[in-house]
Amino acid sequence: MKHVITSYARDESGAVTVDWVVLTAAIVALAVALVLTLTNGSVGVSAGVEAFLSSWSF
Repeated sequence: MKHVITSYARDESGAVTVDWVVLTAAIVALAVALVLTLTNGSVGVSAGVEAFLSSWSF
């Protein structure tokens, strides 16, 4: 029984999976933050362009 517990405690095969899950979650969070930032920025720019173009009379 002691051999089974020692073997289980030394087994690190799942540690790599946890690392990949954390790394993937961080990349997804950064991608979502980037998309939200770009979306908000582009909405502001397009509103400014719309206001500028609407102020001109053709």
